[in-house]
Amino acid sequence: MSAGDDLTPDERARIAPYVTDPVGPVFALTHLPEAVKGALFARYSRSANSVRRILLDEFIPGGGAAAAGGPEVGADRAREFFQRVLADYGDDSVAQLGGAHVAIEGVSNVLTKVIEWGRLASYLEQSTRYVPYDTQVNGRWKYVRPPGIAADPDLLSSYEQVLDDSFATYARLNAAVCDHLMAAEAPAADDAAAMRALRARALDAVRGMLPAATTANVGVYASGQAWESLVMRLRAHPLAEAREVGDQVLTALRHVIPDFLTRVDREDRGERHGLYRRGTDDRATAMAASVLDAGGASDDGSLVRLLEFDPDGEARVLAHALWPSSGLPLDEVRARVLALPHSERSRMLAAWADGRSDRRERPGRALEATEYLFEITCDYGAYRDLQRHRLLTLEAQPLGATLGWEPSPDAEAAGAADEFARVHEASAALWRDLITVVPDEAPYAVTMSHRIRFAMRMNAREAMHLIELRSQPQGHAAYRRVAQDMLTAIRDQAGHGGLASLMHYTDMTGQGDRMAQERRTEARRSTP
Repeated sequence: MSAGDDLTPDERARIAPYVTDPVGPVFALTHLPEAVKGALFARYSRSANSVRRILLDEFIPGGGAAAAGGPEVGADRAREFFQRVLADYGDDSVAQLGGAHVAIEGVSNVLTKVIEWGRLASYLEQSTRYVPYDTQVNGRWKYVRPPGIAADPDLLSSYEQVLDDSFATYARLNAAVCDHLMAAEAPAADDAAAMRALRARALDAVRGMLPAATTANVGVYASGQAWESLVMRLRAHPLAEAREVGDQVLTALRHVIPDFLTRVDREDRGERHGLYRRGTDDRATAMAASVLDAGGASDDGSLVRLLEFDPDGEARVLAHALWPSSGLPLDEVRARVLALPHSERSRMLAAWADGRSDRRERPGRALEATEYLFEITCDYGAYRDLQRHRLLTLEAQPLGATLGWEPSPDAEAAGAADEFARVHEASAALWRDLITVVPDEAPYAVTMSHRIRFAMRMNAREAMHLIELRSQPQGHAAYRRVAQDMLTAIRDQAGHGGLASLMHYTDMTGQGDRMAQERRTEARRSTP
């Protein structure tokens, strides 16, 4: 029997509003609630029937008599299914079969990193590289006043004084740096690409003065399972802002995918799981304080430190590339590859990965056979971009003012170095005042140019993706330096010159070229 032959012509007509093709073997589901879509796919594991037959027999009353596009088609049946399979039996995989888009607006840049911590979701965040923060709303600058600070009038007054000055100075210097760049570069009045590039460069130059409390809008798409994890994490977080947003997200999701979230606020499930996660963090913090002397910590000032790597990493990658077609046990393939001269392994790696026409074409999973551990110290703005690489493992220390801050060459060239420094010194002083009173909320006061230390563990395939992407000329100088230093460490310190040479779309030039990217964009727009 071919696809669709299990349905009569009348049944195909009744099913047509809910599938893109009532006959063919490949089709999408339409006009159905997320819970119904998820329940239908979940039935694959327990039924010999097609999804179209299951939809007709089990989810549409009367075998397909429901009105096309009815928002509750099959909802009762799906709700009963999820209660049995997800809540009662704990089959978590079915919660991956439905999802929802949620907008989270006006939250701090501290919270955006908490929201974006989960790997299995899609995020799009308002960018401080493209959106200026030089206007007020109802007479207030766009930053969050967290509850702990807001509860103390004296603390709030100091907080607002420092942050108001940060924003006012940012707005003034954005205009000054932009004017300086326009005068220095002297673009033609009708050169739209140059104008955009220079305005964006000015935003890059001054964004470091914005505090982490600066508001942002975040769009999130995630499966029911990913939403469940995110909501539990937010509701157990030490930040009051996170807990409040967690409750708001849960309320929003229960309007669109309620059946995927039945366990989130159950005392014996979501509540308990969230408290456990919070408890592990609290216990680690207490143990660190008891056995580690943070005051005696040293820092050699390195931006990127490669702490761990596999000396035989290149041989492992080559062995995993050759093994699937070899017919041999993996350990035997590894032994034979290790016996090859280093130059021959490098030649074979290059031949295996040959033919890349752009950075989006990457060799296969054999690159995942070796990995690197980097410790990185860079400004918070760059960290915000690097943290988005969710397939790797990232851990970060709390944002603070102890590691200093990064200067802005363009702000200095525009004669604004003193004002830039004044904002950062005031931010650091405020952070020192807050850390003793409301330690969890102290990071809100820290500027995006202040440095943060974090560790990233990644395999060579993710390293290729991250390094090539973040080194591109149109990228911010701060994370371009990180990406370039990572490649240098892989090549020179790890001795993986063969793997480093595969990452040939890395841009190692010292200066970025956002102008060229804007010109390419302008050319594409003007091409019919």
